[in-house]
Amino acid sequence: MALFKRRAAAGKPGEWYYCLKHATVEEGPQCRAADRLGPYGSREEASHAMETARERNEEWREDPRWKDEDA
Repeated sequence: MALFKRRAAAGKPGEWYYCLKHATVEEGPQCRAADRLGPYGSREEASHAMETARERNEEWREDPRWKDEDA
């Protein structure tokens, strides 16, 4: 007998996620949290998750507040 039961991922209808493992859009969390991005407000937003992440990473790389270089 297992000491801990695995709980189903809780989510709300209308929450969309992008699964990194399967490269698919999911309604509600179907895969584990470490393998997904979201929640997003729409299927369309979730389908562009990787593009959004790339854009945000580039913005952070270029942000002068995060540069470790000596001025």
